[in-house]
Amino acid sequence: MLTPPVPPARAVISPDNTKIATYEFGDPEAPTAFLVHGFASSALLNWHATGWVRDLTRAGFHVIAIDQRGHGASDKPRHPGAYSMESLVGDVLSVLDTFMLDEVAYVGYSLGARVGWEATRELPERISRAVLGGIPDGDPLTRFRTDEARAHIEHGHEVTDRLTQAYLQMAGGIEGNDLTALVALVEGMRGGPQPGPDNAPTQPLLFATGSEDSILPKSRALAEAAHGEFFEIPGRNHFNAPTSRAFRDAALAFLSAPAG
Repeated sequence: MLTPPVPPARAVISPDNTKIATYEFGDPEAPTAFLVHGFASSALLNWHATGWVRDLTRAGFHVIAIDQRGHGASDKPRHPGAYSMESLVGDVLSVLDTFMLDEVAYVGYSLGARVGWEATRELPERISRAVLGGIPDGDPLTRFRTDEARAHIEHGHEVTDRLTQAYLQMAGGIEGNDLTALVALVEGMRGGPQPGPDNAPTQPLLFATGSEDSILPKSRALAEAAHGEFFEIPGRNHFNAPTSRAFRDAALAFLSAPAG
């Protein structure tokens, strides 16, 4: 089965009037997999170009993939106040309501997994299970130097922090990204709710993190604390884990498993 062609994006308007771009694939009558990408990526880069949409529709799933605010074809506010976790989870709910989806299986990577943790907690009647890729406990964005990032974007100053430089280089290499909006997202999410043993969702969870990802031990510990399954993605780091066939296969097996 060939990868389904990309349909025109359908806009969903969130409660604060932010436009969220969505993409629909497969039979709307089939069980739905709801896909949410990582930081500085997009629905099509994270899920369509990597084979996830093809494999999910081949397995009989209806797929809804979204561009999170600040990404892809969605609106890109440039102020941190637009990027609270409440707003990001609100976008998920707005899309579920617009497509009249009573129940979905959630699949998120990195930032999408962080949003998925909260959405799965807050919407237990709408999200039956979740795949959370590349997620540790705590807040990994605290190391991102927003001051250096802004000085680089606005004045071309050198970025000395390696993590900040890596994220800016990755984000800047993707056509259409607005670095100012992405830095606002990092700042807006700081201090918000973080995943941990005391606030774990109760639905079935599959955690997956690359064997070369520095967050692997913390991700595995979070999975254990949340009583979830864990899959170590062989030979992958944080940035290329979504391209792994082994990751897709593990997720499909988990999503297709009988309830209970």
